[in-house]
Amino acid sequence: MTEAREIEPLDSSQPSTRQMQRSQMRIGLLSQWYEPEPAPIPSVLAHELEKRGHSVRVLTGFPNYPEGRIYRGYQVAWRHDAIVSGVPVRRVALFPNHGSSAVGRLANYGSFAATAAMWGSGFLKGVDGLWVSNSPPTVGLPTWVIKARYRPRVVLHIMDLWPESLMASGFGSILKWRWLEKALDKWLSLTYQHADAVAFSSRTQIELLTRRGVPRANLSYIPIWVDEALFRPMEPDLDLAARLGVTGKTTLLYAGAMGEPQGLDPLIEVCARLKDDREFHCLIAGSGAAEPRLRARAQELRLTNVSFLGRWPITDISRLMSIGDIHLVSLRADPLAELAMPSKVPATLACGRPIIAAAQGEAASAVSQSGAGWACTPGDQAALEAAIRAALAAGICRLRAMGHKARKTYEAEFAVDIGVNRVEQLLAGEKA
Repeated sequence: MTEAREIEPLDSSQPSTRQMQRSQMRIGLLSQWYEPEPAPIPSVLAHELEKRGHSVRVLTGFPNYPEGRIYRGYQVAWRHDAIVSGVPVRRVALFPNHGSSAVGRLANYGSFAATAAMWGSGFLKGVDGLWVSNSPPTVGLPTWVIKARYRPRVVLHIMDLWPESLMASGFGSILKWRWLEKALDKWLSLTYQHADAVAFSSRTQIELLTRRGVPRANLSYIPIWVDEALFRPMEPDLDLAARLGVTGKTTLLYAGAMGEPQGLDPLIEVCARLKDDREFHCLIAGSGAAEPRLRARAQELRLTNVSFLGRWPITDISRLMSIGDIHLVSLRADPLAELAMPSKVPATLACGRPIIAAAQGEAASAVSQSGAGWACTPGDQAALEAAIRAALAAGICRLRAMGHKARKTYEAEFAVDIGVNRVEQLLAGEKA
């Protein structure tokens, strides 16, 4: 991060958006997470909008995700201004936490909302448009304050559906009090009402949001993009393949979170059924609450065709993605999974790699309809085994052809230019 320096306030005496060309807007981004955290949506958006000639500034928290500890080199203060990769950024204090405690997680979300409202709203004075990453929903508080004080056009981009995300993450027990569930519903309703436009990241979400009171005219689909400098097609890294012991083998790669929502237990059982196939190997990269159990089960089954790599540096993800002949996307069967588009889908499509999607809803449709891989019912070991065996039987030529289809699908549906164009349109008051 560039050393902090004085950041000039926006000149609110300059012409408003209505008087300016779209290429000259003053735009604020509000997101609890931002680089150097693995948060490609706001980070990529900020840089792309800057490239298009907009004046951009970001209000965020001190980096602590995903470990729940403040990153080395940062010290929490009520507020801290800096230039980050050329973009003015204000960080405000928060309680660092990303653990399994509901109290700790709520403290993390609530503390950022409070400090962003008190110490951050003034940083966005003079912006014409405000893009808000609506996860967690507590960002509604600073959104309301900024909207009331400065009247920007607000685009609320829904990354996660609430309260469904609480249920999927294992925090659904906090909704056992009916009054709390009603309060969250009211909070979300007010947040949607304060937005001039509400963007959703999966087409399956539109009916749900309409039922929750968002006018259909205010809804726009904006896909999830990825950092295309990291997720891109490249030839397999033979040195890395050799180091990981998969040279000459057909490699299934799972790279991502290893929590309960991912439902990865069937993968270990299927690998046990494939242990006699010497041409097959499964690499699992990532960490999460389910990791100890998955490792223990693989050890119990004495699997030699499964390697756990731990958390892989995001800056080196291109090399890892390149050695996966087939990539697994897995989501446990639940109502949220049917409505979500996991970031692993566009990330893998961007790399031009075939996918096995053990998922439902739009994630499965994106894979099967594009011809970029196979979809199977989540939690169904037999179906997952059949999909993996089909991929192994496909051969390298067919897998490469699927990879080309994957990349074409990313370019046509999820590319950065597509998403940023639509955000830009909504911020300018146009229909995306």
